[in-house]
Amino acid sequence: MKVILTQDIKNVGKKGQLMEVSDGYARNFLFPKKCAIEATKSNMNELQLKQKSEDHKKEKELKTAEDLGKKLAESKVQVAIKTGGNGKAFGSVTSKEIAKAIEDQLKLSIDKKKIVLSDPIRILGTYQVSIKIHPQVTTQLEVNIVGE
Repeated sequence: MKVILTQDIKNVGKKGQLMEVSDGYARNFLFPKKCAIEATKSNMNELQLKQKSEDHKKEKELKTAEDLGKKLAESKVQVAIKTGGNGKAFGSVTSKEIAKAIEDQLKLSIDKKKIVLSDPIRILGTYQVSIKIHPQVTTQLEVNIVGE
């Protein structure tokens, strides 16, 4: 019997997949637990429409992320940190400070978890910081660290 899964089922398939399962498994387990629906023509059409709308939504998100990536790649932000008399920094610059600088200076909201820093920045200067906007879109942002 062909069924359309309405949720992920371990060792069977993912939500929205069309699967061939035994009649007993479908009638006794999948249907009563609302894990699947029978693959009729109307259900198949509904599944195709849902998949098309999801694909359109994903394309739109990707386009938005690419536009944001281009905007960030062309931009620069400046972060000020406290320094001692000889130019050594007190503390370090983390992704939280960089995200706040992006929001203040560029008026863009970027989650601090999307900013990729291998180590916190402890020395004054200019750095290229990676920002992972979308699973398929990663961009570089120039960050200038200056002393107060």
